[in-house]
Amino acid sequence: MNEYGPIKSIAIRPAAQAFVSQKLIDDQWQALNYHARPDFELAQKEYKVFAQLLGLTGGEVIELAGHKALSLDGIYVRDSLIVSPQGIIKASMGKAERCQEPAINAGELAAHGLNIIGEIQTPGKVEGGDLVWLDEHTLLAAIGYRTNQEGLKQLAAILGDEVEVLGFDMPHYKGAGDVFHLMSVLSPVDEKLAVVYLPLMPVRLVQLLEARGFEFIHVPDEEFESMGCNVLAISPRHVIMVAGNPVTEQRIKAAGCKVEVLKADEISRKGEGGPTCLTRPLIRG
Repeated sequence: MNEYGPIKSIAIRPAAQAFVSQKLIDDQWQALNYHARPDFELAQKEYKVFAQLLGLTGGEVIELAGHKALSLDGIYVRDSLIVSPQGIIKASMGKAERCQEPAINAGELAAHGLNIIGEIQTPGKVEGGDLVWLDEHTLLAAIGYRTNQEGLKQLAAILGDEVEVLGFDMPHYKGAGDVFHLMSVLSPVDEKLAVVYLPLMPVRLVQLLEARGFEFIHVPDEEFESMGCNVLAISPRHVIMVAGNPVTEQRIKAAGCKVEVLKADEISRKGEGGPTCLTRPLIRG
């Protein structure tokens, strides 16, 4: 239960299955609050490179199928499922257009032999991007527009006494329509090292991480909107990040990390879902 160990098994939904066609993109992108219209052909090319980078792990890559009940946001598979020591928990989405994702994605993973142990039920809300495992006994959780206290209460009950769920209030920032998760501002890349954007982090969370001996790699203001903080560790100090964040990239390298840079205008920037959002790591070493 961490966010940085070597990936042994991971679930993804490639752009071809998530976006389906240019027509579906054209029909949905504005209603889903994308910044701009993704290009279907370019998205597939970007995703092919991303999948190749994930292949560097040598782990199992489970490709989830497309489904007519899913929106374009189905490409961001992290949010719909919660990984726990006992198995998979179905999330409850804070974005109404994504309400079908947990059941669909959990059903596919169950067919692959994964154990589904529970689900968050409305009015509870929890999205996977709002959760960060520090260790097998400590789960950090954001409380904001995508995850609420009722959802975390249910999650804590499912996880049991062995796991402490620590909730932190997130700022309003751009409001309910924006994609703003805990992992928008915090990406662990090793046991005591994290990429962070401090201006939008809860003070108590910063203090907790500092007390635990964390070192921070700081994302500058000008690279937060371009997803400089959304960094996926595929193993300790080996990360994938979105291209166009040179200061953050150099700071990550200076901290002793190997960096894979991904051009992701179509699959990440336009829908505000970076490498962490595009994946649901299932087993880490």
